[in-house]
This record gives sequence, C-alpha cells and structure tokens, in this order.
Amino acid sequence: MAKIKTKFACTECGTESPKWLGKCPGCHAWNTMVEEKETVVKSSGSAIIQTQEKAKPIIDIESGQEPRIETAMPELNRVLGGGVVPGSLILVGGDPGIGKSTLLLQTSHALAVKALTVLYISGEESVRQTKLRADRLGALTDKLYVLCETNIDRINEAIDTVRPDFLVIDSIQTVYDPNVQSAPGSVSQVRECTAHFMRVAKIKGIATVLVGHVTKEGAIAGPRLLEHMVDCVLYFEGERHHSYRLLRAVKNRFGSTNEIGIFEMGETGLREVSNPSELFLSERPLGVSGSTVVASMEGTRPVLVEMQALVATTNFPSPRRMSTGIDHNRLALIIAVLEKRMGMFLQTQDAYLNVAGGVKLDEPAVDLAAAVSIASSFRDAPTRPFDVVFGEIGLTGEVRAVSRADQRVKEAQKLGFKRVIMPEKSLKGWSPPSGIEIIGVETVAQALSAALG
Repeated sequence: MAKIKTKFACTECGTESPKWLGKCPGCHAWNTMVEEKETVVKSSGSAIIQTQEKAKPIIDIESGQEPRIETAMPELNRVLGGGVVPGSLILVGGDPGIGKSTLLLQTSHALAVKALTVLYISGEESVRQTKLRADRLGALTDKLYVLCETNIDRINEAIDTVRPDFLVIDSIQTVYDPNVQSAPGSVSQVRECTAHFMRVAKIKGIATVLVGHVTKEGAIAGPRLLEHMVDCVLYFEGERHHSYRLLRAVKNRFGSTNEIGIFEMGETGLREVSNPSELFLSERPLGVSGSTVVASMEGTRPVLVEMQALVATTNFPSPRRMSTGIDHNRLALIIAVLEKRMGMFLQTQDAYLNVAGGVKLDEPAVDLAAAVSIASSFRDAPTRPFDVVFGEIGLTGEVRAVSRADQRVKEAQKLGFKRVIMPEKSLKGWSPPSGIEIIGVETVAQALSAALG
C-alpha cells in the first residue's frame, strides 16, 4: 500500500529535510527549501539485487578507444574530445537566449545528414516553432524527428518507435515523471528524470543530450547531483551584446576539459570561428598605452587576445580594482608585486583590467601581460604594436616558465608579430623559429624594460 509523505528539498544542492528550514544545512543557502510530496510504497519482502557481472582483475579487462560520432562542427568535436560517444549523457547549460537550442538543432541536422536517426524532444516549444527555427537554419532532413512532449512515459514510447541514434531533451527542467508527486523542475523530478535518461543512454546505446537551465549565478539549476550523473557538462557562454559564443567543457569523461569552441551567431545560425586569434585582434588599437597582446593556451589551441589596462587617479580613500576576463585576486597580486618590486605607487590609483572579446583567461601565463599593461597605462608609455607577452609572475618579482611556449610563439609568428617577450626558462628544449625576435626575461623589471623601453 502506498502513502504520501511531505518533505522539504533544497533547490540548490538537493539536501532533504523532514521539516522546513530557513537555511539549508548542506549548501548554507537561505530560503531554498521547498515542499515536495513523495509516494512511499511498502514492499512485501526484501528485494535481492543480483549483479550480472562478476568482479575481475583490471589487467584482464580489454582496453580500447571509445567509438566517436563526428559532427560537421570541428569546434564541437574539439570540445567533446573528438566527437559524440554513443551511449554518453551530455548536459548543456547556458543563459536564456544564448543559442543552446540553435546549437543542438544544427548538430542534430549534421548527424541526420550522415544517415543517423535523430529525435529532438522539445518541452518548451511546439513542433511548429521548432520547424520555423529549422527553416531559418536550413536544418531540414527526413532523418530528424521532432516531438513536443514533457511526459516521460510518452517520451519512452517515442524512443521505442523511432529508435534514435542521437536524442536531445530540451530541456530537462520541463520533463516530468507522473510517478513522482512533485512539480516539473523540482529537485525530485530533475533527479529522477536524469537518472532515467542515463539508464536509457547506457542500456540502449543512445547518445543523449540534456539542456539545463541556469540560475542567476550562472550555475546549472537543480541539484549538484545532476552534474555528477552525466558524462559531460558543457557551458555555452557569451555576452548578449556580442555575437560571439564560447562552448566550454567543465566535465568530460571522454576528453579534456581545457578545450573551448568559438562560434559566431548570425541570421542563419551559429558559424564556427576557425581562427579566434585573428578575430580577437581585429579591432585592436595601435600605439595606445595600456594595450598588450598575450598568448594564452585554451587546451591544445594557442589563442592571442588583447589585454587592456587603465590606471587613473582615484577620488576615493580606497582605490578600485576591477577586472573582466581575469581573476580579481590575480589582479590584486600583480599590483602588489608592481608596488613592492618595481616601486610603482599605485595606492592612489584606480586600476581596471579587461580582456577584449569577452574571453576568460584563467592560466597564470597571462600575468606578465597584465603587469605590462598596467605599467604601460601608469607611465602612459605605449607598447610596441607587434609584441606578444606571456609568462607567470612570482611574488618575489621573478618570471616563471610556462608550458607549450613553442606553440605560442608559432601562433604569434603566423599572425605577423615581430617580437615575443617570454620567460627565459621556457626557451630550453626547443629552437625558436627564424623571422621572429625572442626576448627571454627572468624578472618583471627586465620585461618592463624590454616592453616599454
């Protein structure tokens, strides 16, 4: 016999409690406990779970590469680690209107063109609305099936009828299980529906993509368990006022999490950007103080971006420190090194640092370029327009070596830059190419002297 009991679950982390609490005991968030009803079925006897496989030594297990399904988008293949793995469960998150549905509809069409059967489940749009987007994108093929449904039982019937190779659920917050007594989008519904699609993907070998809503902080809505259950978590990022989009992997069981894919949103959908360095440097001003080009690594791809700094006299007792595209704490560290080791009096100066193009740089190799930009703006001394700077800064003012310096130098030479200022220790083990000047530095003072004269 079944009975209904009430519980309270946190919308942020999924922590459950028998009574309402103002503060979640799991994630310590306020006013996130919501009431849910669950049905408890008393079993007549104890269930015996029988495993189908027996434990075996790891050396007896055959190893091999996971098969991949390559899409027609090399940028997407790069982020996924080479393509879509059959039977994998992928979660895609992003701000509303950023282009998640557009990306997945174009991907579905690309796979359907390769004679793969694709089932696109839309819980937010009707089939006519999806058809209008497909007409605009040119995503029309008889191998692409579209269904507007949120009931998980009817979705299962469609999966058994169509037998797809690739399944898209847009979005997981709209799907509900009628056996779970809670509203769609709740913690229980999201958890149970995700677990169901995970079993479908693994048992039937269907590559499944779930679209997830995000909170106002930018994290995927629902319990944190949602990201642990899937094989790959992708974030589709970008500014509303810019046409460029970044696809970044924060979890990938079949590839690296350091790769990014760059797209440009147009009238006919997303277009891949094959040379992001040239894109980010297209509007760079020349001969202006505070502007420096830095060579950063995004996975296996070197990317050249412009770093801008503005140092101005403050009108407040405490100077402002603002950064976009780089960690705020890293900016404070670099300013402290410039004050202590270089004698720059920045205590009465506001400092603003910006990475042009909306790119987020999180590797320490951009420290030296940030220091050069700040010093250039503070002294009002422009850097050379065809210089590239990279290197990690230590607290004692030394410049530390960074990885893959040869790839950074080759990318700078390909784009026509004449000189590279880099750590001296990064020159060991390889020969710099001819036609570009390499300046190895060991301290921040040497780097500023070379860059600013």
